[in-house]
Formats: sequence, C-alpha cells, structure tokens
Amino acid sequence: MTVPSRVGDPDALARAAEILRGARRAIAFTGAGISVESGIPPFRGPDGLWSRVNPSLLDIDRFRAEPEACWPLIRELFYRHFREARPNAAHRALARMERAGLLAGVITQNIDDLHRRAGSRRVIELHGNSRELACLACGARVRADETLLERLPPRCAGCGGVLKPDFVFFGEPLPGDAMAAALAEAREADAWLVVGTTGEVHPAGSLPDLARSHGARIVEVNLAPTRYTGEVTDVFLEGPAGTVVPALAAALGT
Repeated sequence: MTVPSRVGDPDALARAAEILRGARRAIAFTGAGISVESGIPPFRGPDGLWSRVNPSLLDIDRFRAEPEACWPLIRELFYRHFREARPNAAHRALARMERAGLLAGVITQNIDDLHRRAGSRRVIELHGNSRELACLACGARVRADETLLERLPPRCAGCGGVLKPDFVFFGEPLPGDAMAAALAEAREADAWLVVGTTGEVHPAGSLPDLARSHGARIVEVNLAPTRYTGEVTDVFLEGPAGTVVPALAAALGT
C-alpha cells in the first residue's frame, strides 16, 4: 500500500513531477475537492450539499414532472452560489501546466465551470456544466443568465419548453461525447494527475483504475487517503489542492 506523502515532502513532489515531466501524455482528473477552496461545498460527506437539501429535487423524473418545485433550489445552489465562486490556485496551476504542454487537458466531474474560467482550454465535463440551459422540448441550448432565471421555471424563447440546466441529473446518463473522450484518455494517457476526488461516483470514478490497467502512472492529490491510494496511486500528495497543485506546478517549472 502507498505510504501517504505530506505536502512538505520534497521527495514526493519530486517523484510526482518526474512522472508528469516524463510522460508521453498526461491528463488531470478532478472532483469536488478541487473547488472546496473556491467556496463550493462537496455534495457528499457530513458537510456536503446532500446533508442539507433534498437530492430528489435533482432527479430527472421529478424535474420533468415538477420543474416549478425544483427550480428554486437549482437557482439558489447552482447559479447564485456558484457565481460567487472564483477559480483558486489549483485551477490556475492546472491551466498553467496545460499551457506549458505538461497536460493534455482536464477531465472533471465538476459542473462549476471553474476550470474554463481559470484558463484551461481542453476541459472534458463528465457531468455537464451549469453555464448553459437546455430545452427539454426542442433541445436548444442557451447561456444561463440572471434575466432568464428571474421567472421560474425558465422557458425556451423558441418553443416555450421548460429549460433544464445542462448538467447530469440523477437518472440521466453521462454525455456520450465526454465519456468517449475520457475513455480514450484512459487508454492513451500514460500519466494521470488525480485531484480532489475519492472515486466513489461511478462510472467516472473508475477511470483512473482503467488508466492504470492500461499502464498509466497515477499521481494523487487529496486531503486524506482514498481507495485510489492503496489500489492505483504511485505517488500520493496529502493536503489541500490549492497548496499542493501549485507546489507541483512549481516543481515542474510552471
């Protein structure tokens, strides 16, 4: 089993940097933990959103039947709250690593759009995003803005259908194009930088395992050991993403 390495362990940082620097193709894989320092709480755990709100309001069947009951919570959580968040040092460090040619992009389970806002150019959004709304009737997509959300549920200007956030609700499949791109990286990238995810949400959580089975080396950044740590991780850096990822980027000269 991998022995946890603390943030201040220069040998661990050096080993992690060596893996990424020597990779033919490296990819980052992120979860809710990278955005906590931006003020966005995780969904799971004792302080997670599901401990405070009813997750059935984000069930696709409930939304289709009662959009007027679901939308007030959606607006409060994912639009007013998310818009107050800003990319943190970890998001910005990943964007610098991509610009330096050290990462082929970011695969994220997050819907907060912080990677793009930080400057990452290739972002594979496994669970969709909160920046757009999709019409349930005609499929049109529009940019989410405050004026559209003044009257709930918001309606499509083209056909009058109900607009839904363009992220994955309970009971919906993951976007096929995003999952196909992520699976391709699991086969092709020979280094994965896993940040702020414990691997509990599937099918996304199984991607590092699949990458490892194809020979990839795994660098993990998390607050505490996860199931990845003992099963697939080569170098584990324990600590907050906003501290560890910039330190790793600095070790890589970015």
